Amino acid sequence: MSLTFTDLALHDALLAALNEAGYTEPTPIQAQAIPIAMSGRDLMASAQTGTGKTAAFLLPGLHRLTMTPGGKGKGPRILVLTPTRELARQVESAAMVYGKRLKTRTVSILGGMNYQQQQKALMRPIDVMVATPGRLLDLMNRGQITLDRVELLILDEADRMLDLGFIDDVELIAEKAPAERQTLLFSATLEDRIATLAARVMRNPERLQISSQQAKHENITQGLYFCDDMEHKKAILLKLLADPAVNQSVVFTATRRDAEVLSIELANFGLSTAALHGDMKQPARNRTLRDLKNGMVKCLVATDVAARGIDVVGISHVFNFDLPMVLEDYVHRIGRTGRAGRTGTAVSLVNRRDRGKLQRLAAYTGNAIPELTIPGMEPRPAPKYRDNGGASRPAGGARRDNGGRPSYGDRPAYGDRPARTDSRPSYGDRPAYGDRPARTDSRPSYGDRPAYGDRPARTDRPAYAARPVVVDGELSGNIAGAATHERSAFDRQALRGDRPMHRSAAPRPQGDRPSYGDRPAYGDRPARSAAPRPQGDRPAYGDRPARPARAEGFSADRQRPQARVFRAPDSQAGAASKARFDDKQ
Repeated sequence: MSLTFTDLALHDALLAALNEAGYTEPTPIQAQAIPIAMSGRDLMASAQTGTGKTAAFLLPGLHRLTMTPGGKGKGPRILVLTPTRELARQVESAAMVYGKRLKTRTVSILGGMNYQQQQKALMRPIDVMVATPGRLLDLMNRGQITLDRVELLILDEADRMLDLGFIDDVELIAEKAPAERQTLLFSATLEDRIATLAARVMRNPERLQISSQQAKHENITQGLYFCDDMEHKKAILLKLLADPAVNQSVVFTATRRDAEVLSIELANFGLSTAALHGDMKQPARNRTLRDLKNGMVKCLVATDVAARGIDVVGISHVFNFDLPMVLEDYVHRIGRTGRAGRTGTAVSLVNRRDRGKLQRLAAYTGNAIPELTIPGMEPRPAPKYRDNGGASRPAGGARRDNGGRPSYGDRPAYGDRPARTDSRPSYGDRPAYGDRPARTDSRPSYGDRPAYGDRPARTDRPAYAARPVVVDGELSGNIAGAATHERSAFDRQALRGDRPMHRSAAPRPQGDRPSYGDRPAYGDRPARSAAPRPQGDRPAYGDRPARPARAEGFSADRQRPQARVFRAPDSQAGAASKARFDDKQ
């Protein structure tokens, strides 16, 4: 007999909401986690993605709200921390669905949203708050959120929060919450770092692991296609998206830029696509997810930001355009399809360089992904670096055929080789060094050269001072050189007296101008007359006739100003204008 939600002793309002949503039987993680959480104990649980972990912690939390009255204040009673905004939106929607008959108030605090809207939502008491750690700490530092009323703290996708570097933020938020609270931790894996975090923020938690991350996805058909290059990969992707069996799909890329570019290229082929990545504003991301749920977007091109948090019923296929860097993300990627017992298809497009990742992925998941091909679009065969006709190298160290050349073993031994028969004498027959004849050339030996002291002194070279130099076209002695030779080279002032003067020492003639002293003094100059200088025969300003009044507008006999038009000389109008100007000239 199968277990039902009624057997879990949930509140009647929650059972009615689950019945309206179409949920009657709990999943394995829900059947085991809900009783432990309802007992008030701390819990750290791990289960495969898409198995209903959201309801496993929301249902006991909402049931707790019906059993205990809330204290005074406006802070949340249930606080759910998620690593991404998309996952927070999914949790918020689930909380509204399960608690609509309880009239609970649910608020999401996410990065990228308007501060004023979030501050307005915080003015009233809150039952359930779903938040990302960064924005929650920001509002806490501003004094707009207090955690005094928190009864239940839930850490969803704790492993992903650690990957994103939120461990310090999570610990700080846990310190601000009351110590007597209950803490639930849900993660894809319960590795050592998760256990370290649990030891810091939880009190003697009970460990629950339904299935390991390496469990097979029996309801998801997996496969991979080898691609030669980027164009081959895009061609295969277009071929797969054209299959009528593809209802809605998610294509995962490695970078944000690739998501944008690939989305545009697929839209050019007539597909209804949209991009989703971390660089987008939160309103744009919300609009994209809303269009995906409404069926307006058939193909979503996204990065790993959407690997956790998208729960759309119509997604039938997931395509890994690029393999993820983290092996755990592969399981979360393909988990966007085949959710809640449905079937799905996950396809990966890889190249030859991804063989190492495929081997590590097969070791992580426990099963190898089968290779698929499309007729007419098969990849080129791998290059062969050594062509030996398809035959393997023979064992025993035997060498391959060398074109008729005898092998190394067939060569005669060193001692069996015949002696040389050329006429060159052997090394032992050469005459000794002492028996060589002396040189008979006529060159004198080194010992016959005269000694250095016996060489005649150089007496025919004139002294430096007596060398002739040319001055003004005539030969003369080097006076400056002699002076330099006789005095110190650094005594430059002494050389100045030896240099010929370039100009005469006598003063230059100043002409017949009187000297400065013969000029009259300034005081002897005649004073300037105080009378005003004559201005000519012009009438005074007051005697000028008044200007006649000008009529409004332009006068009839007055030439109107002409607008000047500049034309390019090489144009037809410019050439005609230039011709008219030349005629006038």
